[in-house]
Amino acid sequence: MSAADWMALSTTLKLAAVTTLVLLIVGTPIAWWLARTKNRVAVVVEAVVALPLVLPPTVLGFYMLVALGPNGFIGGTLLALGWHHLAFTFAGLVVASTLYSLPFMVQPLKDAFAAVGSRMTEAAATLRASPWDSFFSVVLPLSRRGLLTATTLTFAHTVGEFGVVLMVGGNIPGETRVLSIAIYDHAEAMDYASAHVLAGGLLVASFLLLFMVYFLNRRYHVVHV
Repeated sequence: MSAADWMALSTTLKLAAVTTLVLLIVGTPIAWWLARTKNRVAVVVEAVVALPLVLPPTVLGFYMLVALGPNGFIGGTLLALGWHHLAFTFAGLVVASTLYSLPFMVQPLKDAFAAVGSRMTEAAATLRASPWDSFFSVVLPLSRRGLLTATTLTFAHTVGEFGVVLMVGGNIPGETRVLSIAIYDHAEAMDYASAHVLAGGLLVASFLLLFMVYFLNRRYHVVHV
């Protein structure tokens, strides 16, 4: 691997880690609300959350580029406040990746929270536990399988992004150039040996991540049966 490839790997891992952390903070309350509410608006929220699953990445990337650019709602507002717009920046990549990977965090967490049910939290309430105590002491430990799955899928999905990161971040070495774009560059230059190294590495890493998730989930299930 060249120095540029190592730099792309570093940017990719940093982007995936930050995006996963942001989605843990943002996606957990959304998943909890969707698992508990009977509000009709929840259907609309679920559709919005799942939209990146069916929307072409270039479509989402285009609209994110417009919104984050100097003439967009978000980018223009930041410029008016004296800051820099987010197009072709690492911060812009994090915002776009957060939206693109949102269903991979929310859906597994929502299913895990729904499986816990309300009896456990009601029992904790009778013992005078506050809602926060019952959530962190009862719900989260019982939802650890869903939490592990959501975290791993979000991280792996962010690592493999291409269309969205290319549209929003471009191809700036050390700033927005990630592994998927580096593979595309190598393939376009007919440097298939370098493309094989990066693509094969991503393939093996993705398999190992999924293997770890299924192994731990199966082991946890067997232990608690």
